[in-house]
Amino acid sequence: MIGASELVIFAAVVEEKSFNGAARKTGLSNTVVSKKISALEAELNTQLLYRTTRKLSLTDAGRTLYQHAKGLNQQASDAFTAVNELSRDISGHITMSVPTISGELLLAKVISEFCRTYPNITIELRLENKLVDLVEDGVDLAIRTAELKDSSLIAVPLLQSNWVVCASPAYLGSSAPLDSIDDLKQHNCLCYDLQTNGSNEWRFGSKTKSRAIRVSGSMSSNNALTLKKAALYDTGVIYVPKCSVYEELQAGALVEVLSEHQPRSLGVFAVYPYTRMKPKKIELLIQSIKAAYQDLRHYFE
Repeated sequence: MIGASELVIFAAVVEEKSFNGAARKTGLSNTVVSKKISALEAELNTQLLYRTTRKLSLTDAGRTLYQHAKGLNQQASDAFTAVNELSRDISGHITMSVPTISGELLLAKVISEFCRTYPNITIELRLENKLVDLVEDGVDLAIRTAELKDSSLIAVPLLQSNWVVCASPAYLGSSAPLDSIDDLKQHNCLCYDLQTNGSNEWRFGSKTKSRAIRVSGSMSSNNALTLKKAALYDTGVIYVPKCSVYEELQAGALVEVLSEHQPRSLGVFAVYPYTRMKPKKIELLIQSIKAAYQDLRHYFE
């Protein structure tokens, strides 16, 4: 199927009057340019160019195609120019505070790609699970998974993050039944210390109708990865954000339980201090981060 890239390359060949010139203009090799033109002719089942050792000339079909392709080529050139100019204009430093889970799952990749796109921006990425004071600590942007209270911070919603109760098949097979919330009292519950209401209080349901139960276990941690590894070692039951165990659930290494009960669900937000004019660099970074979260929303919801 003919794509825009083939048409752009064809227009470049015509305008540069050679494969070598088109290769220089598009940043491709001579071989790639030649193969693209041959593939285009094969797809259309017609010859577009007369090739001699000294020059190239258009066939009637080639002239017709060029009339359409040259407009696309100009649009692509204008777009590249606009992006390059934008990249040069956007500069400065951004200090970010992000949760460990999101930092390891997707933000490190997003930030790397963002820095390549905007080479005049530098970013300090802090992976930390505490809620820092953005103004006092000099943080420009933070990612927070929480029920946000009213404040002077501007919050941009990214998505909802659901939690799951899960354990390894071996643990479940050798332990007491786990069919209801009350059954959790009979299990070794490994607690996530970052829960707002206390690590030993596991909550289910909505704000209007919720159920909480006090659990106990042999260990707790403020790091979901640590709890996941403990669960994989058949140590006990964990209640953690779904994104932290998504791949293990898909592989069957961990099994979700109590799925009929509504789990915790917290909003994920990009937050930054209020300013009259939002810096363009912050706006662009939030757009990139939001797109990345949306691409992986199945990990969270």
